[in-house]
Amino acid sequence: MAAEKGSAFLLKVGNGAVPVAYSTMAGLRTTQLSINGEAVAITSKDSGGWRELLSGAGVRSVSVAAAGIFTGSAAETRIKGSALAGTIDDYRLSFESGETMTGRFLVTRLDYAGDVGGERSYTLALESSGAVVSA
Repeated sequence: MAAEKGSAFLLKVGNGAVPVAYSTMAGLRTTQLSINGEAVAITSKDSGGWRELLSGAGVRSVSVAAAGIFTGSAAETRIKGSALAGTIDDYRLSFESGETMTGRFLVTRLDYAGDVGGERSYTLALESSGAVVSA
């Protein structure tokens, strides 16, 4: 697998239409993805003292964190609206290789910050709701 540029790791938000059209979140500086899985232990006296896990069981989820410079883009406005309303929306992560991860996410945190001599910035946290598909 070849090395990939972090600048090509993009977060995109859906427009709410069918079919969904995605807009790139403007001003991103960092994007982070975590794939989480819950282990289900099936250890018994027959396990020989070793923990055993049940394959395919448990709850899986995807967490996304991002930070950037506020630009006032339509994508930022949509995410702020979703955060205020507590609604789940369509999101897509894209990578330099062309791979994508698409799913529905809830904005669990949206922070804005600004210094007197600097730019307005934001940080964002998303949690998946339902399956996230990798293509």
